Amino acid sequence: MGKLVVLKLGEGRFDQGFPVTLQIGEEGDRPFVEVNGKLPPAPELLQNYSRWQYSYHRLGLRSRLEAPAAQVTNVAFVGDCRDAAQELRNRLNTWLQAETFRPIREKWLEQLSPNDEIRVILQGADLPLQRLPWHLWDLLERYTKAELALSAPIYQRISPPPVPRGKIRILAILGNSAGIDVQADRALLEQLPDADVSFLVEPDRQDLTDRLWERRWDILFFAGHSASQPNGETGQIYINPTDSLSIGELRYALKKAMERGLKLAIFNSCDGLGLARELADLQIPQMIVMREPVPDRVAQRFLQYFLATFSRGKSLYLAVREARERLQGLEDQFPCATWLPVICQNPAEVPFTWQALTGQLPPPDTLIRSTIVPRPATKKRTLPQVIAISLAIAASLVGLRYLGYLQPIELAAFDRMLQLRPDEGPDPRLLLITISDDDIQTQERGRGSLSEPSLERVLEKLEPYHPRAIGLDIYRDFPVDPSHSTLAKRLQQTDSLIAVCKSSDPSTNVTGIAPPPEVPGDRVGFSDFVEDSDGTIRRQLLFISPDPTSRCATPYSLSSQLAFRYLVAEGMMPGFTESGDLRMGNTTFKSLLSRTGAYQPLSAGGSQIMLNYRATPRIAAQVSLTQVLNGQVNLAAAKDKIVLIGVTAQSTGDYWPTPFGAGPFDRMAGVSVQAHMVSQILSAVLDRRPLLWVWNPWLDAIWIGSWTLAGGLITWQIRTHRRLAKFSSLSLMVAIATTCVLLYGICFGVLIRGGWLPVVPSGLGLLIASGSIAAFTPVQTRHDAKSGTFPA
Repeated sequence: MGKLVVLKLGEGRFDQGFPVTLQIGEEGDRPFVEVNGKLPPAPELLQNYSRWQYSYHRLGLRSRLEAPAAQVTNVAFVGDCRDAAQELRNRLNTWLQAETFRPIREKWLEQLSPNDEIRVILQGADLPLQRLPWHLWDLLERYTKAELALSAPIYQRISPPPVPRGKIRILAILGNSAGIDVQADRALLEQLPDADVSFLVEPDRQDLTDRLWERRWDILFFAGHSASQPNGETGQIYINPTDSLSIGELRYALKKAMERGLKLAIFNSCDGLGLARELADLQIPQMIVMREPVPDRVAQRFLQYFLATFSRGKSLYLAVREARERLQGLEDQFPCATWLPVICQNPAEVPFTWQALTGQLPPPDTLIRSTIVPRPATKKRTLPQVIAISLAIAASLVGLRYLGYLQPIELAAFDRMLQLRPDEGPDPRLLLITISDDDIQTQERGRGSLSEPSLERVLEKLEPYHPRAIGLDIYRDFPVDPSHSTLAKRLQQTDSLIAVCKSSDPSTNVTGIAPPPEVPGDRVGFSDFVEDSDGTIRRQLLFISPDPTSRCATPYSLSSQLAFRYLVAEGMMPGFTESGDLRMGNTTFKSLLSRTGAYQPLSAGGSQIMLNYRATPRIAAQVSLTQVLNGQVNLAAAKDKIVLIGVTAQSTGDYWPTPFGAGPFDRMAGVSVQAHMVSQILSAVLDRRPLLWVWNPWLDAIWIGSWTLAGGLITWQIRTHRRLAKFSSLSLMVAIATTCVLLYGICFGVLIRGGWLPVVPSGLGLLIASGSIAAFTPVQTRHDAKSGTFPA
């Protein structure tokens, strides 16, 4: 059982000192130790905190405060912030080692073991006292299973009615998101196990109030902009671009929610101590807030780490501590990130666990093995029956697959096998010039992510090295400013430059995005991707029949246009087969028609192939825009290569789910996806690297049927073999496991050589047939020579 430690700080001031009472007890029981002490006057500690807070705010971090600004970390002040943080830490620990505080420190060390799981509640009314970084107290750092929470001095317990166990109900409010990415928070919540999450996106006040009144909620979550008032006693959340609310304006709805069982409020937003103090007056059981302005990336990572740990069974306090300490990996970019998250606790309440709320109990420590369950009567199975059952299972699986029900797990297995392929190394024919958030901020002011002066300088620097093709993967549907006439001339006359446009989408009446007006139509490629039903990019468009009304009239993709120019220099002209498939050299790019119910012909005509991503952590050599503009790289590396210029800034949102990851932090930049597509064409033509191919549906059905039949026959043979009868279960498990490994090994080996075989339905068929035959075939020990079967 864990320990509960309450540290009560009485009325006082930093220039007078604070009386302190320490209580230690078992969780759920009265304290068994109480001792008094005093913290001496320390006005300089308040000055240290103010200096740190000032240096932290001077960093200019892009945060979830009420007035977001497109800023970057002010590197000049990072050192000041770290120095102020270290000075505040030292001063705090010196204060907590004062002689008048020694009785509390000694009693702590006497009663608590470093291996104890400890909840520490700091109870007091003084706001500056609560703002101190108590997690840096050397005692807390010594106890690795301890975490501290803040508490108001006055509290009471609100007993909610009994709640039926089941899925955890979460009301997630995604408020004003100007300048930040709350969709990453949404994606993390959607992945939670055993959770029923309802989202309110930029709601008005009435919608939010109604939702709190109408249903029972276990967790309230808010992501967006928020701030505490200067007095620190109240706070505001910005629920949409025009409206903000204080906790007092939601008082009645929140009280009703707590009466029905609301247990936890998470404010993944800035400066939440004011919100916490108002919510404490309503006696909410637990809250998690950020004590200062929090950078967007820090907020997302904390939520990711906390939800993953908490939903796996760790206590609320240890989950917060682990998530908070993992933020240390970001402190090179975001100093003091580990200082920000803090728990606010109603001392009368006991924190819940994820599994307890859902009714899931941990597995027992021991299993009762003495109970004997009578085996049900079974019938003998003959060989024709085994074959019939196996083929019926195979036919059912083929039917389910044809209807698309197996598509999600098939695609997941396909993605996993792509990830496991041996590293092929980067493609030496490509060079990426990337534009990050920092690159955008440091450019001359202009339209878009690449200003006209920067674009002109990049093209000017590349020109002496004669790259075979330059792909500008950035939309520019506006003319060059007249003051940059040399750039307009360069765009018109640089034959190796390929610009992008976006094709129209008739289903949404979107007419597309036009290419740069200065670039001729034969040097334009569309940048469109084809997404599968799960949003993942697994296919590559080579050409389409553009809509006559589209602003983007080119029939060829950016990747095709770039590959054409590279291969023409190798003496290979593009052509088409009689069936309309693209052909380069000896390689034919056969259009994909259908696969697992996911891939269908293009309604507008054209050609798509499966995208055989190159197995490498980085598709090509990569340099930043700033490095190019400052002359920090040798651009001789661009000679005779394809140069792709594109954005990797998180703020642009040009990130896509791929087989290598679909989470908020695993997606691939659009320019990198384009590079994989170019590399696929070049590698297929020049290196004979295989394109991905699939069988026709009849061969797929035969393959699935063969493995299903194999599972049935192996099981039937083992269950009816007199020498294996004594070890039937063990022999069967070994045989089926070996067969599954063989199936996966064959499919993986074929995938490396370009073939996608149906591994999931084949494996399911094998296992289902084996289980079905085992359930209805008794273990036999005596052979009947006349009938060729074994008697029951």
